[in-house]
Amino acid sequence: MVIVHIKHKDVSQFLFETTLKTPVEDLVKTVVAIYNGRLKIDRICSEIDELANHGTLFPPEILGLTEEQVEEMNLTDPWGEKCLPSGGHTYEKDPVGRRNGKKPTKAMQDVLKKAVTDAKEMISKNLVLQEKCLTTKIVQEAINLLKGAVTIVYPMKLPPHDTIRMEFENIEDLTGTQASLQVIDPTTAQIWFCGKEMYRDGKTVGDYVGKIENCKVIMKISKRGEGAPGREPIMTEEQRKELMLHAYRKQEEFKKLENDDDDSYLNSDWADSGNLKKTFHGLHNISWKP
Repeated sequence: MVIVHIKHKDVSQFLFETTLKTPVEDLVKTVVAIYNGRLKIDRICSEIDELANHGTLFPPEILGLTEEQVEEMNLTDPWGEKCLPSGGHTYEKDPVGRRNGKKPTKAMQDVLKKAVTDAKEMISKNLVLQEKCLTTKIVQEAINLLKGAVTIVYPMKLPPHDTIRMEFENIEDLTGTQASLQVIDPTTAQIWFCGKEMYRDGKTVGDYVGKIENCKVIMKISKRGEGAPGREPIMTEEQRKELMLHAYRKQEEFKKLENDDDDSYLNSDWADSGNLKKTFHGLHNISWKP
């Protein structure tokens, strides 16, 4: 069992369990699937938050238009009347103008928000600190959890143009968005170990990691053309701060010693080389004055 700590641009992502016999090709595909799946969940959670606060998405022909323009062009939102939340709704205008403002009731909002919280915890980066591995199954369970919550609140389903429904059906179009820059293509993805690329030409994980099965290693994924990622720092940021603090304290101690030129200690009894002799002869505490 090999525990792989996956990073992207020096940022920890998740832990993944594999074996030395696993082909590099399979490793890359699985790791990229988990990485892209986490991005997908983050996008869905962000949209569900907006869904809970402002209702379903306007049709493409209305998006970007003001209310006056919509009235002048006689545009309507037929899906807004068909896809209503269970238990009724209240109106709250979307300041961005993307959604129709028909938000669910407080109880249904809680259902959506709880699902978002649970899904984020399932794929959180904090799992690395807890030493828990992530799998494609867990990622899919998180997506199913979100899908189930949306189905409860919107039993009539969301409009076909709503980005949440498109994400669930895997037909989302990220062209021209910031999210598209984060997604990694599994066919061209690269994975690196110890500053060297792990090639897919029939080699296995053991060809790069070694023959010790029970180990933990760090690997980094990147897009084709990004070049080799930077090497891991020798110490963490916390260790570096502690080392600098220790060096500073030592420096201050040396400064105090250099500035301390007081030689009054030479008058102390313990500094007197004849102190032992005086003790034997009883010459201590002798006063020469009457």
